[in-house]
Amino acid sequence: MKIKRLILSALLAASPMLAWCANAPEQLRDFASRVTSGTGQFTQQTVGSNGGGKRPQSGEFSFQRPGQFKWAVTKPYEQLIVSDGKLVYQYDPDLAQVTQRKVDQSIGASPAAILFGSGSLDDAFLIKALPAKDGLDWLRATPRSADAGFTHVDIGFKASMPARLELLDSFGQVTRIELTNIKANPRLPATEFQFKAPDGVDVVKMQ
Repeated sequence: MKIKRLILSALLAASPMLAWCANAPEQLRDFASRVTSGTGQFTQQTVGSNGGGKRPQSGEFSFQRPGQFKWAVTKPYEQLIVSDGKLVYQYDPDLAQVTQRKVDQSIGASPAAILFGSGSLDDAFLIKALPAKDGLDWLRATPRSADAGFTHVDIGFKASMPARLELLDSFGQVTRIELTNIKANPRLPATEFQFKAPDGVDVVKMQ
């Protein structure tokens, strides 16, 4: 569940129309201020400190600021994380269980606050530029809160678009997320971020 919560925090969006910025922190701030909604696809994998990795996952995402998003894993199994802006629902069909949390409990000082939130990034994170690699401009966002659950997240940008996230958690595991086929500022239906637990599924409300 810890890894799933970290993955929930990880992710999304960009625009080919955004003005090019000199470094990744500037691109991040430009992205956060201009891109209010988005859709796309992702692949992700968590690698342990000993080098062993879990099976890669892939799926689709959508979001709308502030705080609304959908993160749907489709392969190799299904899992759904949805936020309506007030509550975050994490649905695991295999367990027939939904975990419900308040948005501020689930996002807070997390990568999701960068990608989906609308508050000041610098209030929650210490942001610094990193050297370019793999054709991307990189930054490191370190949470100012000691109980964020992760050490830092590195975000790679290309032409003002986030393309890759690398999150280091407190157990030394790295979750790598690739973002592709991103569409910025689409019109999304009002039902996009609504969730109702299927019949027969247990709902666990976290305090």
